[in-house]
Amino acid sequence: MILERLEALPVGSFHYKLLVVTGLGWMFDSMDTGLISFVLPMLTKEWGLTPEQAGWIGSIGLIGMALGAVLAGTIADRLGRKRVFAATVILYSVSTGLCALAWSYESLLFFRFLVGFGLGGELPVAATLMSEYAPAQIRGRFIVLLESFWGLGWLVAACISYLVIPHFGWKIAFVIGTLPALYVFLIRMHMPESVRYLISKDRIDEAKDIILDLECKLNVRSRDFDEELSPLEKGTEAQAAPTFSTLWTAQYRMRTIMLWLAWFGIVYSYYGIFMWLPSIVYSQGFEIVKTFEYVLAMTLAQLPGYFAAAWLVDRIGRKYTLSIFLLMSGVFSYFFGNATTPTMLLMFGAAMSFFNLGAWGVIYTYTPEQYPTAIRALGSGWAAGFGRIGGMLAPMLVGVMLVHGIGMNMIFAMFASVFVLISAVVMALGVESKNKTLEEIDEAMIAPAHNS
Repeated sequence: MILERLEALPVGSFHYKLLVVTGLGWMFDSMDTGLISFVLPMLTKEWGLTPEQAGWIGSIGLIGMALGAVLAGTIADRLGRKRVFAATVILYSVSTGLCALAWSYESLLFFRFLVGFGLGGELPVAATLMSEYAPAQIRGRFIVLLESFWGLGWLVAACISYLVIPHFGWKIAFVIGTLPALYVFLIRMHMPESVRYLISKDRIDEAKDIILDLECKLNVRSRDFDEELSPLEKGTEAQAAPTFSTLWTAQYRMRTIMLWLAWFGIVYSYYGIFMWLPSIVYSQGFEIVKTFEYVLAMTLAQLPGYFAAAWLVDRIGRKYTLSIFLLMSGVFSYFFGNATTPTMLLMFGAAMSFFNLGAWGVIYTYTPEQYPTAIRALGSGWAAGFGRIGGMLAPMLVGVMLVHGIGMNMIFAMFASVFVLISAVVMALGVESKNKTLEEIDEAMIAPAHNS
């Protein structure tokens, strides 16, 4: 009865406010990630860092993100989505500010690890919370729009880097990065705990109070709750405590394999391409890559990619949209690597950015839908955490390839191959989940195990 009324709520101010509140967290995450990529060249010059040391500043954050995604997801299934979301925002905000006070290379590495831990923990928890509130018919669209705030964060980072840092130095970037700590007050005021989480923890009265409050805010006629829970809610309440081994039981094993491979491939290709993009392209004689206009064009292309994915994901489905966007990311990665003029570079680069970031939006939609409430944040966190391993490996591999004289065309052919491979994995192993409530998805997963 509680979940039926949650799904029946009309899409209104609450859903859009939740989208903005969680989206701002996403934007701040992206802003921090973007700022470090812009700050790194200045920091390298001022501190006299070797290329290996500079690389570790980027990699240590990814290590933190991997651990943060896994641990925060696990904790969120035990202590709640809202509490963990707020804690991770505080962690990366304070740690970013401490980076401005770093007194040595080693202290900066430590603070960047903490920043990464907070960033990695916040993303899957935010996506889980949003997916548990958005009604089935618009859930996919809302999660992709949530991911689109990542593009806005990169725009903010680019503007800070080109308009503020040259006048005030690199430390100002980290000082600005402390501002999200103030945003936690918005979280506490405008973000309720997940109703599905509360039911899974037998906190039924709190869940009912949230539903009554939302019905009042959305001008829905309220009525008293029946004493008995519906069969779906009893099933949610009866879920076992989350454990890692649950992800590998018969009903979830193929989903876990599909998600881990997809996450690994998309993170591997994204960080391998975009962390080295300026250096690789500039080394090929394309000086345009050093201009603000080039960065702006590549970043702006992400936004229509998100919007296109948001439109498609509730029409043709998550599985097919994700597969198509991954495949096209591979196609345009290949053409980008073989560009011979600045015009081709910009055109194929924008197309690559369009499909690559659109795919990111879909995978954040798709992942939480593959697991039931009791292990949703756990499963999402482990998938994202495993994916971060790809983000650690790819930049190092590209560096090795460059040292051995391997050109831009071969490097991007490798990334194109990875995109095509994971597109095929999603198509072969993925299960469609559009226009289904999370409980209907849960039942579909559990039924085969009962019938076997």
